[in-house]
Amino acid sequence: MSVEALDEILHPQSVAVVGASANTRSWGYSYTHHLKEYGFRGKIYPVNPNHAEILGIKAYSSLRDIPGTVDYVISCIPAGDVPTMLAECAQKSVKAVHLYTARFSETGRKDAAELEQAILEQARKAGIRLIGPNCMGVYYPKHGLSFGYDLAKEPGPVGMLSQTGGGASGFVRQAARRGIRFSKVISYGNALDLNECDYLEYFDWDPETSVIAIYIEGPRDGQKFFDMLRRVALKKPVIIIKGGRGEAGTRVTASHTASLAGSMSAWEALVRQTGAIPAANLDEMADLAISFCLLPPFKGARVGIAGGGGGPSVLSADECEEAGLEVVALPAEIRQQLKNRGVEIWDWIGNPVDASIIGGFGVDVLDMLRMMALNENFDLLIGLINENVMMTLSQQDGMVMRMETTVEGYRRLKEETHKPLLAVIGDDCSGSDEYGNWSGKLISEARTNLIAAGIPFYPTIDRAASAARKVLDYYTYKDARTR
Repeated sequence: MSVEALDEILHPQSVAVVGASANTRSWGYSYTHHLKEYGFRGKIYPVNPNHAEILGIKAYSSLRDIPGTVDYVISCIPAGDVPTMLAECAQKSVKAVHLYTARFSETGRKDAAELEQAILEQARKAGIRLIGPNCMGVYYPKHGLSFGYDLAKEPGPVGMLSQTGGGASGFVRQAARRGIRFSKVISYGNALDLNECDYLEYFDWDPETSVIAIYIEGPRDGQKFFDMLRRVALKKPVIIIKGGRGEAGTRVTASHTASLAGSMSAWEALVRQTGAIPAANLDEMADLAISFCLLPPFKGARVGIAGGGGGPSVLSADECEEAGLEVVALPAEIRQQLKNRGVEIWDWIGNPVDASIIGGFGVDVLDMLRMMALNENFDLLIGLINENVMMTLSQQDGMVMRMETTVEGYRRLKEETHKPLLAVIGDDCSGSDEYGNWSGKLISEARTNLIAAGIPFYPTIDRAASAARKVLDYYTYKDARTR
């Protein structure tokens, strides 16, 4: 399918929800609600013979009764009713049908698989394209399409294609807490008609997408998929998770989207050859997505680290080296700068910078990060923002002010030096009255300010280091292939 034709499908001017419902616990209600709530600007047509209106919108007994044209249909009806609906879609010249409807080939039942194939044949004869079945469909915030409650309404640069629907909506929410926003997310389930190759080719073309994320359990055409992946990865970073890597996952994959998981060793080898960036799970996908969105391309592994205490500094050095980064010694010229400033421990400070020893000596973590940023011996920086340091201040307001000052310093550092800067700030999910209230608020506010400053942050140093290394590997690969 041409990318222009798919783009037209993704920009419908009218949407009908077949199986729309007034039952707030039904998906027929949810999809109608989302069209209204997310500001879809075209015509909305709920279809249900038992209601005159749904959510204040006039409802219709059938697609045939809708007076205007219908570009796009969301099916929330049982599988056995889909053929009748498709016949009505043909009469209305519908361009595409999103089949939220499930219980087809993923059930493993012969009759369900046969029905699925009959539906495909019927749709093809009518010139109708299918998204799904057994999928959540399209989240396109700029156009007012959504498949979940409380998803971000602001668009962004990340495009995602996903065989899992629940995983896709969960990832959108998870990513939003890191400041990631999406151009489009397409959950495509069983890939009966349009499949991962169609969507990958589209995201390659899509001017609204600069980073591509993929969750896949098994491609319909493996050779075509990997050929396309190799081509697309030279233009845009492609982050990919393979579902069904082990015996149990393979077994579940078959009942989830009727995909064949295939050999994991072969898969890993092929992904490496394409230049795509593998992720083990959705957490790592979020780390990589925010890294590619916010970090400039860099071509070296020499890292400067500052902000931890004694033990955390040692561990941060270990974890960075284990991820493939180079924790270089503090250069002589920086030691000379410290000595010239009258810092008594100029010969003691090293990389990583131990924040517990520099207090009171006329230099702080931001000073050290700035010196490393301006030094040619460092390719990137990792700052450790530790709320425990704030506990030395006696008043909560003072703690918040100190944290705000720290993040503002990070923002200025990024703008002044333009060197890749990553922040590490831990999670605090504590419900304890003793710590949870103030520290949780402190961390939340710091993250909000880091998002506003465009600085990527990670809950642990090893995740920051791993993401940085994979970003470096991608740009190294791309540079070598395009030279």
